[in-house]
Amino acid sequence: MGLSPRWRRTGSVCLLAALAAGALGAAVIPKKDKLTEDERIEILRNLTAEYAKAKTYLPRSKNPLDFDANGTWDQAHWQMLTNAGGPGVAAREGDQIKITHVSFEGDKLVLEINGGLKSGRRLMDHLEVGMGNSTRPVSGNSGVATTGTYIAVNFHKPMENLSTAEVKRILLPLMTFDLHTVSKLYMETLPPEMQKAITEKRALEGMDRDQVKMALGSPVRKYREAKDGVDLEDWIYGQAPGKITFVTFQGLKVVKVKEQYAGLGSETAPTRIIVP
Repeated sequence: MGLSPRWRRTGSVCLLAALAAGALGAAVIPKKDKLTEDERIEILRNLTAEYAKAKTYLPRSKNPLDFDANGTWDQAHWQMLTNAGGPGVAAREGDQIKITHVSFEGDKLVLEINGGLKSGRRLMDHLEVGMGNSTRPVSGNSGVATTGTYIAVNFHKPMENLSTAEVKRILLPLMTFDLHTVSKLYMETLPPEMQKAITEKRALEGMDRDQVKMALGSPVRKYREAKDGVDLEDWIYGQAPGKITFVTFQGLKVVKVKEQYAGLGSETAPTRIIVP
């Protein structure tokens, strides 16, 4: 017996919702290591968007370049990637580089350098999720090609008692982090109240996106909507159960910061998937 059209439509929506949930869930930090939540947050907050200078060449690669936590790597393999007609070099000795994303993958800490190596838009970039009349892309990919690379720091065992300072020490054979990094120099130009808020990991009205990232790191998710003809964008930090912070942008500046506590058993609105 065949399914009714209504059942097929409902089933399709549920399937798409499940696929989108899986895609969003992939952004959650896997807890296969022995780091505490505070340790993970400290590393993400202080390494993401950090600048450094390359001490050696970094080949472009779609697959993370393996770098041992003892400070060694297969230099012959890296050289082969550069010389074998591959995509080229992401950075040379002395070049300024930027860590644009950090993730924990089992016993490896994966660093995206200069936006990674991306050719452009992917199939996932055509999916959008939303509630009511507002939607947002499932993928954060901007569709712009990048010419960076990825480095996987391999600890060969579950990570524990790890800090940003220790990660920077491990990476010294590849890159140097000045005591006065670009982000710290920039912070010193800000008004005292904004410096204080960033130090205390708080967002303030009037901050721009870079300043919010300095204070809180990258958001768990983003949500856009048009309200009374005004385009707003919420950056959402935290997840239930616990404190959730909503940072609302209008244009380039923060216009509202709201904190609330979400308990167990809270209900959420249904998710709508749009496939162009």
